[in-house]
Amino acid sequence: MKRILFAIFFAVVVLCACNAGGSKDDEVSNQTETVNSAAAQEAASNEEIPGDKDLSYAFGLALGTDLKNFGINYDYDEFMKGFKDTIEGLNSRMTLEEAMMKIQLELNAVMEKQMAELMERETAFFAENGVKPGIMTTASGLQYEIITPADGPKPTAEQTVVVNYTGSLTDGTVFDSSYERNQPAEFPLNFVIPGWTEGMQLMSVGSKYRLYVPSNLGYGPQGAGNGLIPPFAPLIFEVELLEIKETDPAMFPPGY
Repeated sequence: MKRILFAIFFAVVVLCACNAGGSKDDEVSNQTETVNSAAAQEAASNEEIPGDKDLSYAFGLALGTDLKNFGINYDYDEFMKGFKDTIEGLNSRMTLEEAMMKIQLELNAVMEKQMAELMERETAFFAENGVKPGIMTTASGLQYEIITPADGPKPTAEQTVVVNYTGSLTDGTVFDSSYERNQPAEFPLNFVIPGWTEGMQLMSVGSKYRLYVPSNLGYGPQGAGNGLIPPFAPLIFEVELLEIKETDPAMFPPGY
């Protein structure tokens, strides 16, 4: 989503800057009335001013980088025509406001399609995963399997846990790991995503579980980690419960 907004913002800045530059040139032209102005304009129109090829390519590369993943089929001839009409001050077949409205409507449609596909993929994953041997599903939709059982105490939502864990996506991409930091994590259970709060209360000290967290118990349609966790992403955590502590209210005041 941020990439889309950046591309729209970038395009608007470029177009508006060009329009602003054109208006300023018109003002200067109207104020400058000399005998040789017509001849100067004719000479300028016949003279081809070479552009900076690297700079031009850089602008194209920047725009292309943001536009390529939108899932839109572009007509390059029309793209260049709209670009040139603006740069050269030619008559365009729509206003900038109309153009931005058309772009926004198309991007909304693309995003809705992408979100629907992600939701279908998530539903399919949990349907397939839920019938595998050893997988248990709670009423909320959280799935888990016991890797190492234990008979120790279980935490409550009001307590703090000390854990080692690895968090990954369904394709195996690791987005967080206390093992990689060589430092167990410590946090109160009522200050984490709902999937963690519920899943950790199933575990006893000394046990190791694998939690399969649906997006409605994780980071939902917005994702997290600056795109590292996509929207509607199922999350897989391998968690070892090392210790249970009482939560220190001073560390997490109301409104934290």
